[in-house]
Amino acid sequence: MFRGSMVALVTPMKADNSLDWDALHKLVEWHIEKGTHAIVAVGTTGESATLNMGEHADVIRKVVDQVKGRVPVIAGTGANSTSEALELTQAAKDAKADACLLVTPYYNKPSQEGLYLHHKVIAESVAIPQLLYNVPGRTAVDMLPETVSRLAVIDNIVGIKEATGSMERLQALQAVTQDDFLFISGDDGTALEFMRLGGCGEISVTANVVPDLTSKMCELVLEGKVEEAREIDERLASLHSALFLEANPIPVKWAVARMGLMGNAIRLPLTPLAESYRGILEQAMRDAGVTL
Repeated sequence: MFRGSMVALVTPMKADNSLDWDALHKLVEWHIEKGTHAIVAVGTTGESATLNMGEHADVIRKVVDQVKGRVPVIAGTGANSTSEALELTQAAKDAKADACLLVTPYYNKPSQEGLYLHHKVIAESVAIPQLLYNVPGRTAVDMLPETVSRLAVIDNIVGIKEATGSMERLQALQAVTQDDFLFISGDDGTALEFMRLGGCGEISVTANVVPDLTSKMCELVLEGKVEEAREIDERLASLHSALFLEANPIPVKWAVARMGLMGNAIRLPLTPLAESYRGILEQAMRDAGVTL
């Protein structure tokens, strides 16, 4: 079910900070039309940290209801409070999401035992497929392979989004998990190599801007057509980089707005992309074939 290009969907907002449901609807349809293989609703790229609990659950429910099973919907339900993550995960199950994506608890820096117990409690409490999400550059905590190995034996923990960009980490994880455990890249710049070495896909920021090329690249590498996939990936290389000129999702929201797909609104403490970076990002978009 979880394979190929899975967009880490941005959450459109209006100038008054309210959620833009019309733009969200259009984005979802655009992604399905352009070949995106799955949609991640309210992941960290979807500004999960600035949405309140009601908004968070509403976005998940609206995306699931709109998609109507055409592609899988993965709900971002991680939090640095286990009780909050439990509530969000239950809301995603109630909304009939296909799976949940749970980032490691950020800021409070739990021990490996804390990480294990956090995910174990949620998995055993809510009967929905769950993906672990390790992104130490953002959370200040690194879920080690030994901890992933302990969690992977829980039936509904089905895989991990690994965003370190390290192929050595991927191989270490493969060595300590069962054959059907899923490995999903969380780093656009290294996703091709990650899939070549056994990953099943990527949860992509870049797919917000070029969903057709991202999905085609994933399809090719998963079919073993690595050189053809590499041609696309090289075309996207400057965009992969430019989308992190400032903290994600600042650049990607600006890029999607620049394409006319939504307004350029983002919630504090995040701010719109600095003027000095806009020309760089525009050029990277043009290099990737985006018409501006």
